[in-house]
Amino acid sequence: MSETTVPVSSTTTSAAVSAGALTGRARGARVALRVVQVLLALFYGMASALPKLMAHPTAVESFDRIGWGSGAMYTIGALELAGATALLVPVLQSVAAIALGALMVGAFIVQVTAFDGQNAATPLILIAPLALIAWTRRAHNGKLLRLLGRR
Repeated sequence: MSETTVPVSSTTTSAAVSAGALTGRARGARVALRVVQVLLALFYGMASALPKLMAHPTAVESFDRIGWGSGAMYTIGALELAGATALLVPVLQSVAAIALGALMVGAFIVQVTAFDGQNAATPLILIAPLALIAWTRRAHNGKLLRLLGRR
């Protein structure tokens, strides 16, 4: 054996390989979650909030149909846009996902009651990734509370 060769036991090698694989999987999961966050932010900002804030005829018609009018339409559009933006800010990610999830619960109720269940699955589908984001990014809540406590 040469001076530069260091014997390594088989348990050390397998543990190092396992740790490397775990780190690679964890990194992949973080990247995948970040991609989901960006896609949700794009969806809420562009496909959901923008038509409400621009008073697109279909959005106006929907809010008139449920009897809420333009004030509610603009408010919900602004909340969706704020949530979409906050999904991209690390310290706000979990809170944004919780808030958007609550908004989706309301959207589900409206879809079932005012629109006879038409498109009621959409808010339910969106709640799943929002709940995942809220749970996995929950450590940021403590950071946010510390930031707010400084004021």
